[in-house]
Amino acid sequence: MKIGITCYPTYGGSGVVATELGIELAARGHEIHFISYAMPIRLSGETERIHFHEVETTTYPLFDHPPYTLSLATKMLEVAESAGLDLLHVHYAIPHSVSALLARMMAAPRRLPFITTLHGTDITLVGSDSSYLPITRFSIEQSDGVTSISNYLRDRTIKEFEIKRPIEVIPNFVNCDLYKRVENPELRAKWAPNGEPILMHLSNFRPVKRITDVVEIFGLVREKIPAKLAMIGDGPDRGAAEYSVRKKKLQKDVYFLGKQDRVQEKLGLADLFLMPSDLESFGLAALEAMACEVPVVATKVGGLPEVVTQGVDGYLVEPRDVEAAAKYALEILTRPDRGRAMGQQARIDARRRYCSNDVIPQYEAYYQKVLNSTGSAARAEISAPAHS
Repeated sequence: MKIGITCYPTYGGSGVVATELGIELAARGHEIHFISYAMPIRLSGETERIHFHEVETTTYPLFDHPPYTLSLATKMLEVAESAGLDLLHVHYAIPHSVSALLARMMAAPRRLPFITTLHGTDITLVGSDSSYLPITRFSIEQSDGVTSISNYLRDRTIKEFEIKRPIEVIPNFVNCDLYKRVENPELRAKWAPNGEPILMHLSNFRPVKRITDVVEIFGLVREKIPAKLAMIGDGPDRGAAEYSVRKKKLQKDVYFLGKQDRVQEKLGLADLFLMPSDLESFGLAALEAMACEVPVVATKVGGLPEVVTQGVDGYLVEPRDVEAAAKYALEILTRPDRGRAMGQQARIDARRRYCSNDVIPQYEAYYQKVLNSTGSAARAEISAPAHS
């Protein structure tokens, strides 16, 4: 099958999921065409079955901002015609579903179905802004198929946008063969030369991620036991977090690693993963850590309770309750047997519910369903071709 995928190429959950989905689909024999303004961050380059098409925007004095939505729609149509796409799959409603709708209209009378996957802030933040709500609702309603990454997000979308159409829940996923605990004694000794436990955080460092709370939690832990903190990612709140580290005189114990391509090689070194977000529609980074046998202390918000089971593979606390988070962190870190048992259970739970081998076929089946319903399935053989 030939699938066009559009996502934000930046360091964030929606772009990561979309990229990993394309990689997994290509491995199953499908032809994938990424359409965006830059190469997705986890995409190493074009291969036999993966192609990248850059969207170029026009700069003109009349425009305060380049009209990306229109440029994207034009590129979608161009790729659909030149590559013979069977459907478009756009991740993040605004503006991608609007562009896909325009591309579908321009392609008429040929049918070019498109599927919209809702990831979180396109609904909880951008879409709920009064100026965006009508167009977000319209683009969702006009999509040939709509999926959501969690039950929480599906229910919130239906309630806030008064959506009448069905929304399929297909959760985020992790490649369980790639994301697993790999020991690296040399790097671990570099970070924790005296065998200290390592706490870790991974995100795009936006305000909703509360990375200053990560530092607060670590500071409370550090008052009780020697420990190290590895911060993976970058973004607008990095400066505030670095300032907090300096203020607490924790510079020798905290490592800001910036953006990393092969995060699974780092996650497996952690003894505990921290995710104190104000809101998470799913919690992909927590799932990736769990697949690497790392227990999680996160907040009881959004879709996280669907991923982390209280007292089994991690702990959940109320948002901004750094004292409770530190208490649970210390419970795990001061009892290595408890931490290892929870970490092993975390991987079992990740494998049981969220492995790509189980989730990707759900997308394939949904593609087939949409193509059948739109009458576009005549030439689209959706059953996964044999691996090459």
